Amino acid sequence: MAGVPDEAGYRERDQRGDADAAFELGNLHARRGELEDAEAAYGRADERGHPTAAANLGLLLEHRGEPEGAEEAYRRADERGDALGALRLGLLVGNRGDWDQAQAAFARAQERGNAGDGEFDLAPVLGRPETPGQRHAQRPAFANPVLIGAVTLLVVLVAVFLAFVANRGLPFVPTRELNVDIANGSNLVPGNDVLEGGHRVGLVYSMKPARLQNGTLGARLTLKLSRSQGNVPVDSQLSVRLRTVLGQKYVNLIKGSSSHDIPDGGTLPLSQTHVPVQLDEVFNMFNPPTRQAVAQNLQGFGDAFTARGNDLNLTIQSLPSLLGHLRPVAAYLSAPSTELTRFFDSLDAFTGALAPVSTQTANLFRDAATTFQAITSDPNTYEQTIAESPATLSVSTDSLKSQQPLYTDFATFGRYFSPGTASLKAALPSLNPALEAGATTLKQAPTLNAGLQKVMSSLKSLAQDPMTNVALNGLSATVGTLNPMLRYLGPYQTVCDNFTYFFSYLQDNVSSPSSFGTGQRILVKAGNPLQPNNEGSAGANVPVNGGGSDSPLTGGNETYHQQNYGAAIDNHGNADCETGQRGYPLRLNQFDPQHRNFAIDQHTPGDQGPTFAGRPHVPAGETFSRNPTTGPQTPYNPSNP
Repeated sequence: MAGVPDEAGYRERDQRGDADAAFELGNLHARRGELEDAEAAYGRADERGHPTAAANLGLLLEHRGEPEGAEEAYRRADERGDALGALRLGLLVGNRGDWDQAQAAFARAQERGNAGDGEFDLAPVLGRPETPGQRHAQRPAFANPVLIGAVTLLVVLVAVFLAFVANRGLPFVPTRELNVDIANGSNLVPGNDVLEGGHRVGLVYSMKPARLQNGTLGARLTLKLSRSQGNVPVDSQLSVRLRTVLGQKYVNLIKGSSSHDIPDGGTLPLSQTHVPVQLDEVFNMFNPPTRQAVAQNLQGFGDAFTARGNDLNLTIQSLPSLLGHLRPVAAYLSAPSTELTRFFDSLDAFTGALAPVSTQTANLFRDAATTFQAITSDPNTYEQTIAESPATLSVSTDSLKSQQPLYTDFATFGRYFSPGTASLKAALPSLNPALEAGATTLKQAPTLNAGLQKVMSSLKSLAQDPMTNVALNGLSATVGTLNPMLRYLGPYQTVCDNFTYFFSYLQDNVSSPSSFGTGQRILVKAGNPLQPNNEGSAGANVPVNGGGSDSPLTGGNETYHQQNYGAAIDNHGNADCETGQRGYPLRLNQFDPQHRNFAIDQHTPGDQGPTFAGRPHVPAGETFSRNPTTGPQTPYNPSNP
């Protein structure tokens, strides 16, 4: 049929290497919206030297967001004498501010005639219907040094704010609170991480002493958890773990499987928390006396083997005979009926209980030997001692009753220590290198302690300085002032986006061209000369309230409109973005006894809803107030609070 492109013919010619056929085939695909096939056909035509095909290929690449590839394609089309390629090259380099190169490209396009005459126009297919006469390069918005300075200052302020609140979590991240009752704080500090499966889900916000449900005094942690990590089931578990050998801790949260969740601000009970014996507490047993005793033991072992070489040789010579006799003894001892394991367990428990009082026990035996020697030297005294033994045993019984709480606490400590010792065995391969590194670190501890002493002295001086209290009181007053201000001003940004709109239109406000660059756009408005008390008249003593000529030649009647403290939300947190959202009512003047056509009430009745990019409600977790809670107040209007 006439007017129908011969697609089969184009394909056959394209396969034979015809550049025009590949170009026409690309136009067919572009008309049908088959942009990938069109790009492939234009690419083949471009490789064969077709100038307009290179320009169309550049349009497709620019549409796909590849300006570098598009520029190369436009340059190939320009070099081949194509007007469209020269025009698109000028537009592309002009948009990035290269005006000299753009002007030269536009000149070449003008010399070659109208770009695209008689050819298929690809731009409307890509959603770019503008004609070459309508296209123009705009000066980049950030070429203005004043705007760059304002943006830089804003970025610095935001960075300072983020640094200030970094220890209490990132701002603008929705969080929930979880209170935790725990046996002891275990040296936790605000800012420690809360991990779940090794992933950071929150931080320790605060810690304070609290009376627990079992009557003991413990700690209550307040955790800030990210809402994006989901809720916390009521059967969840929590423990305090050591993060580094230097004593830094973290809170390990193990979520349960219950279908019921702990509400925001709820409490995880003491029964579901666990504080195992920490590694820093284990290290505390290596106090100076213990370290000195270990050194003495090593020295004693060394002295025991000194000059004992011949004896060791004789011992090794006698070992085969000894081991031959030892085999039946070992078989008897290894039999289950012997219960040797139970014996060693009991012996371990006995020596473990005796170890803390070993010095006192040795002194007891020494003194007992002296005492019995003295007793045996006088039989009468020995008889008197036996007679006094029952009374002595009675006193000992009473003493054991007093010692019972100590033994109870000691048994509790042993139960708490058991999980730590079990975990310590598996952790030793990782801890041993840390201990070796710690030995080197401990050598530097005196220098660190000396510097720390200076820091503590400085902190003490700061705490004793009378001006510190003044500064803290000033900071408290500042926070007390900012809190109600942020409650009132917050919804203007989080709901109505007013501050963003202000900075968005600021560049347009100062964009009027002048001989010095740009200036502020100002339109001077004159009042209605036939209306008394108009905005342009001198000596006005009442607000303007109509009464003049309503002719368009005089500007029409004027009516006073000034609604201070226009709302961002209603009392329930719903969007009520009044500023810039509506026209002005003719009369909104509740307290005017003359009922003149003023609009000066604080709020317009009803909710005005959100702005174009605003939210329908205050974000969850944000506190708010519809009206200012401090400073001068407008009269209360009960009909429209």
